[in-house]
Amino acid sequence: MYKIAVIGGPDTVIGFKALGLDTFPVREADEAHKIFKDLTKPDRPDQYAIIYLEEALAEPLKADIDRFKDVPSPAVILIPGKDGSLGLGQSGLQAAVERAVGVNIL
Repeated sequence: MYKIAVIGGPDTVIGFKALGLDTFPVREADEAHKIFKDLTKPDRPDQYAIIYLEEALAEPLKADIDRFKDVPSPAVILIPGKDGSLGLGQSGLQAAVERAVGVNIL
């Protein structure tokens, strides 16, 4: 059975925990990097289909995230943190749509 994970600051992930998702509260990008690497191991017995990642942590993990942009699972989705959006999630969605459709329709 596939699972859903959320990696972000404690204030960001708390609401997702209430929904029953696996949450991984972190304070620094290094922590997020270690957790992301662990969650995306191909030999994990419990595979994650979706990994939500707080935008503020995404830049240091860009190379790791890019490995999954053209594969169906896990889908790595950037979400805004408690301080609001940085625009990274929207730009990532726009790039994915351009790759799929061939033109920017957003």
